[in-house]
Amino acid sequence: MLCFMDYAEVADSAGLQDVEQAAERLKGVARHTPLIASEYFSVLSGNEVRLKAENLQHTGAFKLRGAYNKISQLTPEERAKGVITSSAGNHAQGVAYAAQKLGVKAVICMPATTPILKVEGTRALGAEVVLHGDGFDDAYAYSLELQKKRGYVYVHPFDDLQVLLGQGTTALEILQDWQDVDVILVPVGGGGFASGVALAAKCLNPHVQVYGVEPEHAACMKTALKQGGITTLASADTVADGCAVKRAGNLTYAFCQKYLDGILTVSEMEIMNALLSLIEKHKLIAEGAGVLSLAALSKLPCRHKKVAAIVSGGNIDISTISALIDKALIARGRVFCFSVQLPDKPGQLLAVSQILADQGANVIRLDHDQAMVTDSFQKVVLTVTVETHNQQHIDRICRALEKGGYAVTKVY
Repeated sequence: MLCFMDYAEVADSAGLQDVEQAAERLKGVARHTPLIASEYFSVLSGNEVRLKAENLQHTGAFKLRGAYNKISQLTPEERAKGVITSSAGNHAQGVAYAAQKLGVKAVICMPATTPILKVEGTRALGAEVVLHGDGFDDAYAYSLELQKKRGYVYVHPFDDLQVLLGQGTTALEILQDWQDVDVILVPVGGGGFASGVALAAKCLNPHVQVYGVEPEHAACMKTALKQGGITTLASADTVADGCAVKRAGNLTYAFCQKYLDGILTVSEMEIMNALLSLIEKHKLIAEGAGVLSLAALSKLPCRHKKVAAIVSGGNIDISTISALIDKALIARGRVFCFSVQLPDKPGQLLAVSQILADQGANVIRLDHDQAMVTDSFQKVVLTVTVETHNQQHIDRICRALEKGGYAVTKVY
């Protein structure tokens, strides 16, 4: 078992040549993903922003880079044993994809709460999936038990040198396509992606600033760096399920401490807003963890710089994306649900509808319920959901309804 000084020495000894060798192994396997200019996110942040679209990678995320780099270097004896890992989804598919390419058996332990899209995507690549626990840490502990019992080779999702070197090839592509980039934003879960990207970027150009981005409720690396040592969070509840990690890696802590310029945190609503903006402005689908870099753009301590924001993954199921979009629309004032009490007599529904039409609100749902009013048989409750433009539009609608004699109760 390595001690902290050993991990620090590994971080000190790793270099550009190691990442370049990983890139050679990945030729013909990993896709060189595009760097997409974004006028919308540039205006929003005050910087020139380009999106590194790893959501367009094979398996829908950057993870296959590290998985393939690791598994491709196993000895024939190790390959014969098979590999095992734990993952909330993207590393699972990366390992499954790499193992299938290399003819190696793969066993993946995933949290029982993993979205079905990621579970089925992993099985479709030929891996054996074992569902266990409520989060990554539960699945990880169980995978270690299975590894010990059955002798598999462990492919850690982030705390492995060859894995993080493979992830670092993403930064090689960014600097190849945009040599004068000033800043790179990279999501942080356990820290493997940030470690590899920061290492590669700093080796190529020490002046490039690299910031990690974590969810506020799962900021294990920021907590570790602030406290000067790795600690385990009490919980890691976030819509960015791919970054719901309670404890940073030992090796990745050493790399992030040495190479990262800082870590930014983002709220759940900021993540959902970034997801909605990416869909609306770029017609690209990403998962919660995939848009962390976009959510942090407005928090960068710089302006008028060239910023590459990595969209790390796009594996999200339809029900989840629908729920996240709905929440983001509500937060932006694009959907408004309210209730009013009406006299139970003809013409009242028409009167409310006319006010909404005059204010340019499009009705998308309407419920008319007499039973909800317990203190009067002469009144009914009307609950209406409308499409709106923003909070100012909602305020105008409320004023118009109140002027018409209706007391508005906001539902959401």
